[in-house]
Amino acid sequence: MPKKLDYNATITERIDLTDALAVFKVRPDEPIADDPAFVPGQYMTLGLNNEQKPELGSVRRPMSIVSAPEEDGNLEFYIRWVAHPESDNPLTHLLWNTRSGDRMFLRAKGVGRFTLDHTIEDGDERLKIMVAAGTGLAPFVSMARSRVLSDPSASLSDFVVLHGASYPADLGYRDELVSLAETHGLHYLSTISRPKEAPDWSGDTGRVEDYFREDRLADLESRIGLAEGGLRPENAVVYICGLQGTIGQTIMRLNHRGFVPENRKLRRVLEISEHTVPTLFFEQYDNTPVIPVDDEDVMAKMKAQLRAALGDV
Repeated sequence: MPKKLDYNATITERIDLTDALAVFKVRPDEPIADDPAFVPGQYMTLGLNNEQKPELGSVRRPMSIVSAPEEDGNLEFYIRWVAHPESDNPLTHLLWNTRSGDRMFLRAKGVGRFTLDHTIEDGDERLKIMVAAGTGLAPFVSMARSRVLSDPSASLSDFVVLHGASYPADLGYRDELVSLAETHGLHYLSTISRPKEAPDWSGDTGRVEDYFREDRLADLESRIGLAEGGLRPENAVVYICGLQGTIGQTIMRLNHRGFVPENRKLRRVLEISEHTVPTLFFEQYDNTPVIPVDDEDVMAKMKAQLRAALGDV
């Protein structure tokens, strides 16, 4: 029989936004020794034992943290039930059988380099363009909360949160982000990809990466306070969190503007010099290649675009 996880945390609250989207708040049994416990943008590992099918054992998965490190006690996670899991023992299917008060495993150590501290210098005044598909919003909420909690008078005018989902109900944290836009200057734009099924929706439509289509770039720039043509590395850095489609399309659509990915594999394929400073960072939820690196025509075009935008890359 597979060894069980030793539970060391409690689900203190579960908020179901839809049948397949929920917020889980988890409290570890012991206070986290590290100070801070994590950096906004990092993740922790959640785990459960499969009690209904014990022969499958336990499962652990990394989940981005929504909470800010300045918040006490609970750790917050924004999670979607996976309809087509890659394993036969998916964590989300076990999570959806839990309720407030249930026990679970939590590796309460912040992990990951998808943070402002790791990617840019302190005091960088460029816009931080945060591109989120679905629950990819989590690290960006953490970043915004943390700045305001550490300084209630702080401005978020250099934060641009672009959030895409299928339906309006899937736009989690919308009320919080709208409030931060009104009180702290956050640029917040949201879009849905299935407007025909949401006739009352009057906001933006399309996938979140569609904000970067060539025919929509000027409008985006205007809405976030840039001059036409101003969405370039000297004025902005880009962060993307979500699945392959959003990451890949955003990279490809901003390539001609000179945004350089941090990812080592992409840098090799695009023949980017090690001395060229990255201006685009992503956190990926699956293992699918984000751009078609085997397509010679696509790669030749991208290399030429980068060289034209940056000169010697």
